[in-house]
Amino acid sequence: MVKIWKKEFTIKDLNLFTKESIVGHVGIEFLEKGDDFISATMPVDKRTMQPLGILHGGASVVLAETLGSTASHMTLEDSEYSVGLEIKANHLKSVTKGQVKGVVKPVHMGKTTQVWDISIENEKNELICISRLTMMVLRT
Repeated sequence: MVKIWKKEFTIKDLNLFTKESIVGHVGIEFLEKGDDFISATMPVDKRTMQPLGILHGGASVVLAETLGSTASHMTLEDSEYSVGLEIKANHLKSVTKGQVKGVVKPVHMGKTTQVWDISIENEKNELICISRLTMMVLRT
């Protein structure tokens, strides 16, 4: 796979940059950056659970949009930025403890839109959520 990143942030950079946002508040931590993917984990705890004691679907969407938005930003020139246009998530399995891991990969990287797939798995590597994020590319 061809390397897609135009901005070279390290995993440490990403974790420091997002520390004081919703990303840090729900405990998302970036793990790995490959040539065409980024991964991150999120705990399943009181910050991310719904009152019934399972991972909140909205928390999964926060993880998915965090990964997709970060990936999109890293593929753009300095004169460009991107914003979320649409996100869809299918919640396939519940999680009650531990952590989940999300991985983002590109589907389409056009001049005006990008589409990203995000898969989220539990600690047993079972798919718990699949999400698709569409980003709009804008110029400053």
